[in-house]
Amino acid sequence: MSEMKTNAVNEALNLPLSEQFDLDLSALLKQDGKATLVMIDLDNFMQVNDDYGIAEGDRVLIACGEYLKKALPEDANLYRYGGDQFAVLFGSNYEKEDVFLLMERIRTGHDCPLPNGGHQTLSAGIASTPDDGELPGEIIRKADAAMVRAKRSGYNRVCLAREEKMVVKTAHYPQDMLHRLTKLSKREGASEAILLREALEQLLRKYDV
Repeated sequence: MSEMKTNAVNEALNLPLSEQFDLDLSALLKQDGKATLVMIDLDNFMQVNDDYGIAEGDRVLIACGEYLKKALPEDANLYRYGGDQFAVLFGSNYEKEDVFLLMERIRTGHDCPLPNGGHQTLSAGIASTPDDGELPGEIIRKADAAMVRAKRSGYNRVCLAREEKMVVKTAHYPQDMLHRLTKLSKREGASEAILLREALEQLLRKYDV
């Protein structure tokens, strides 16, 4: 994407850029010692530019940025991180699990139409302090690596920086069901915890809770 086009998208979105993100993250950690970071990447976005042209790619990118601004809480800070990437910074009043569920709702409700009638999807990685590191550079690397893992495991996913091992300690789940869950986890390249959370999220949406 040319510098002129990049500037046009930045002006349309009116979002802070990666330089401001670095300053805000450092300030937040110095003040509270805790933060949760989400790195977001639009899936196969280069193909959108190749198939429909740069102007249409800019339209999709701007629409995705506007969707994120509306879908995120007011106290979450959204940044244009460059290219087709965004970053979201949450303060100490958010737990990593809360951010994961929020990003799952945003991912599954992603309303950004493509010219072919489909919808642009996104992948995201989440890291937080102090669980995943204490320095700004550490959690940026961890969140970015989690985002890459989300894309490599099939796109349109949200991954946490640390792999979770779900240990089910209840008689409500028969052994056969747990065995099938383990097989599904290996096949899809997603942790059992993430799969169970996705299932729970679908259940709650079904009953409108």
